[in-house]
Amino acid sequence: MKKKSTAGARSVLVLHGPNLNLLGSREPGIYGRDTLGEINRRLIAAGTAAGAVVRCAQSNHEGKLVDAVQRAKRDGVTFIVLNPAGLTHTSVVLRDALLAVGIPFVEVHLSNPHAREPWRRHSYFSDIAVGTIFGLGSRGYDLALAYALGRT
Repeated sequence: MKKKSTAGARSVLVLHGPNLNLLGSREPGIYGRDTLGEINRRLIAAGTAAGAVVRCAQSNHEGKLVDAVQRAKRDGVTFIVLNPAGLTHTSVVLRDALLAVGIPFVEVHLSNPHAREPWRRHSYFSDIAVGTIFGLGSRGYDLALAYALGRT
């Protein structure tokens, strides 16, 4: 089945990085108890209510995330909400993909990396993001989506 283009419509891609498929059971004291499915359903419903298309994708593989960013440009995505997870501190290729497509994005993190280990404090994405949301749990996604929907 061929995917429909979202050209002309407000379209947001929510992109989740490695290990976020384990939300709800993975260190809930740090990452919360909401599952990825619950978060995605909430975001899709909010987008629908606002007359926008929200698509969510997660991968544990860096190249698949790069492919999703490149495909977003072709599919007419107007904004990206990105939680690069552990790739925050390592992924030059995902950064380059975001720069290449030129789609504005907000960087989201469930925890506050600045309140954790020193190596987590560097992000390859913060300086090219429209904004960053750290430490607000899964509600950070809601805030990022609300911003995205208000921008277009």
